Amino acid sequence: MITKAVIEDAPELDRLVNAAYRGTSSRQGWTTEADLLDGTRTDANAIAEMIEAPDTTLLKYVEKNIILGCVELRIHNEKLYLGMLTVLPNQQGNGIGKKLLNAAEEVAKKQNCTSIFMTVISVRKELIDWYIRHGFHLTGERKPFAFNDPRFGQPKMKLEFVVLEKMV
Repeated sequence: MITKAVIEDAPELDRLVNAAYRGTSSRQGWTTEADLLDGTRTDANAIAEMIEAPDTTLLKYVEKNIILGCVELRIHNEKLYLGMLTVLPNQQGNGIGKKLLNAAEEVAKKQNCTSIFMTVISVRKELIDWYIRHGFHLTGERKPFAFNDPRFGQPKMKLEFVVLEKMV
């Protein structure tokens, strides 16, 4: 079931996101960034801020009272920004990511957004390819990886983002 996250979900969402993106557990799935960045991907406070932000919706995918996936959706002008699409590593490949993408499209339509866009680290080819298979296209725009907040990890190499977009 997909529903909006609430503030009480922040600690569990923190564990989920960090398990999928960083550290040893992330290597069980294909979304790991452990070779690209040290540290954590986020923390419970950052997730709580996201949940409380008026322009942001954090959706969670739950089975048997366990959060197995989530996605951040933020209105930006007439577009919907999609970030932090996460599925627990041992659940990847079971369609949860697709379900969260479909839910994001529904939110975009309800909010009268023209498209959904996201940034992905440019060296994440298999992830970029996954989004392309799901209707996104590379816009040609690149953005620097310019985070100075340790809550988002410390790059092990020079990184940049590519921008992907899908019309809705």
